[in-house]
Amino acid sequence: MDLRLGPPSRVRILPLREEGFRAVIGQAMGQAPRAEALMARWVEGTRPAWSWLGREWRRLGTGAAVVLIVGLLLHALFGANGMVIYRQKHDEMQALQSEVERLQKENAQYADQIRSLKSDPAAIEKEAREQLHYTRRGEIVYVAPDPPQKPASGRAKNDR
Repeated sequence: MDLRLGPPSRVRILPLREEGFRAVIGQAMGQAPRAEALMARWVEGTRPAWSWLGREWRRLGTGAAVVLIVGLLLHALFGANGMVIYRQKHDEMQALQSEVERLQKENAQYADQIRSLKSDPAAIEKEAREQLHYTRRGEIVYVAPDPPQKPASGRAKNDR
């Protein structure tokens, strides 16, 4: 009889290991003939499938290899990193490289123009004449008016 006050103890008394093991073995030994009979029935029931598999294993293996190879080829061509995507990325990279080269040339031209405007008096005069319409004494500048814009038609363009 336990007369202690407070929460119950967590200590449990377990059966000895040998007693539990003997009980499990005894129970299994009692069920062994039934398990053997069940397995014998399963083997006899699946024997036609196993014998067919034994005869056809080369064909099945070849078919599985072909399916695997076709799947890998499809993945290599059309997958997330396949050849189709690789070609698109390669073309995009070439287009971007040509754009970078074009912009670098344009940047070099602008740098040359800036350098000449800082130091070359002929370049400064050329820009002043073209941009600001400056003239020397006795010169006359003719400026053509901007071409008239087409009047907007009142109709909305709808291709339906």
